[in-house]
Amino acid sequence: MASSMLGPPPTARDFCRVTPMATHCLFFPSPNFRRRSITHRSTFSSHSIFFGASLKVHTNRNQLGRFSRSPTPIYCSSQEFDVVIVGAGIIGLTIARQFLTSSDLSVAIVDKALPCSGATGAGQGYLWMAHKTPGSDIWDLTWRSHQLWKMLAESLKEQGLNPTVELGWKKTGSLLVGRTKAQLDMLKGRVKQLNEAGLKAEYLCNSDLSEQEPDLFVDKDSAGAFLPDDCQLDAYLTVSYIEKVNRSFASKGRYAEFYNQPVKCFIRSNSNGEVKAIETLSHTLHSKKGIIVAAGCWTGCLMQDSFRNWGMELDVPVRPRKGHLLVLQNFDYLQLNHGLMEAGYVDHPTLSDIESSEDGRSLSVSMTATVDAAGNLLIGSSREFVGFSTELDESVVRYIWKRVAEFFPKLELLSLSNLSANRKVRIGLRPYMPDGKPMIGPVPGLSNVYLRIYFTFIKIFDLHNIYTAVPDGKPMIGPVPGLSNVYLAAGHEGGGLSMALGTAEMVADTVLGHPTKVDCAPFAVHRVLD
Repeated sequence: MASSMLGPPPTARDFCRVTPMATHCLFFPSPNFRRRSITHRSTFSSHSIFFGASLKVHTNRNQLGRFSRSPTPIYCSSQEFDVVIVGAGIIGLTIARQFLTSSDLSVAIVDKALPCSGATGAGQGYLWMAHKTPGSDIWDLTWRSHQLWKMLAESLKEQGLNPTVELGWKKTGSLLVGRTKAQLDMLKGRVKQLNEAGLKAEYLCNSDLSEQEPDLFVDKDSAGAFLPDDCQLDAYLTVSYIEKVNRSFASKGRYAEFYNQPVKCFIRSNSNGEVKAIETLSHTLHSKKGIIVAAGCWTGCLMQDSFRNWGMELDVPVRPRKGHLLVLQNFDYLQLNHGLMEAGYVDHPTLSDIESSEDGRSLSVSMTATVDAAGNLLIGSSREFVGFSTELDESVVRYIWKRVAEFFPKLELLSLSNLSANRKVRIGLRPYMPDGKPMIGPVPGLSNVYLRIYFTFIKIFDLHNIYTAVPDGKPMIGPVPGLSNVYLAAGHEGGGLSMALGTAEMVADTVLGHPTKVDCAPFAVHRVLD
């Protein structure tokens, strides 16, 4: 096992250790921002002060630098906002955008690092419904979110902008590929379900499948479920665009960014015990309406350590789930017309038809493949529970290559080692909950605090993710019992980007007291805290 050669895996403490960094704060003050006298600070240990991550790149050429820098920051030691969001991944940024565009509230966003330095940038960026099950708990949330993404792409066109340039938007269509009789029966039933749910879906027999994807290995037992309207986007471009929208509200005194600012503690009011502020490395940020935590897989230790000193025991069951995703830059050797996923991805079973890892750990590998708007081939994917380790494991990369080559035999003619100049592996931490639904909404008993957990940590070696999990598999969305005005939105695992806009809408509606567009009951936080 590769990790044994690399030394012991890092712990949460290693990743959350605070290091001196320059403060990045974008803030245009208005008369509404003022100091308030609040006491009762609840501090927590070093392994909880992590909301983002540093970014490490081990590639032969620099792939970063895609973010525009903000204007010269204006620093201030204490401010009051309506909403304070901890975490500047796709989740935190889309929540901020939702409040800014749908209300007159002011928003501050805080992160230990910079946008997309978390696992937001580690995924494939697909907005696919082929592997979703109509009638499941997360179906409506995913469907609503995809509608909102498509509406955003259309609005860009109406403004004379190109969604491909702004978001990396690409209408790929998706193919769920089966290769056994049982899988073919499943695909027929899924196509029927998807059509009944209002989606355009088509069952492709082996000849039709071969016509759609000439490089795909197809035999008599092969078939596919094809959704021509599925899309994908680029996380980096999308985050950059959302940042630009959010910053347009800064001159109105409604938006501020506090990057490279680890959160040190929550602050409670003397009068009613509500959580009213957070203290970062250099700032005290007061919140009038709510504090929304988007700290990914570190949300559990954050919530537990933050409120233990208040006599509260909060066990937020979010676990990190690691995954590898291989990126081959400007790779045109393989013809790929759509986004593809093997039928086994739906359940992502434990490794079976490829050899298990040297240490016998439970490793799941399923074929996914797509080409992004820049022409890069993204193939995966793996899932495993190995704690907070983000070390590159070449054995997993080889398993992925072998699995994908079983579907695309042309790859067997290439040596993975010969592609080192064109490959990268992203390593990220993504929040996972075993019931498959995220946590979104207020934290009961913690006034003003909301939680939203998705992707939170990424290193880039060549391409390699970590997902974050909670025990019942479903995200948590809603108030935390016993903590009024504290909200959670966490545990989307691999669906954070896909469900981001729907979740942002749900969080904003919950905080503002509006009816939610999607039933939030299945994502209630109390189901995992009781």
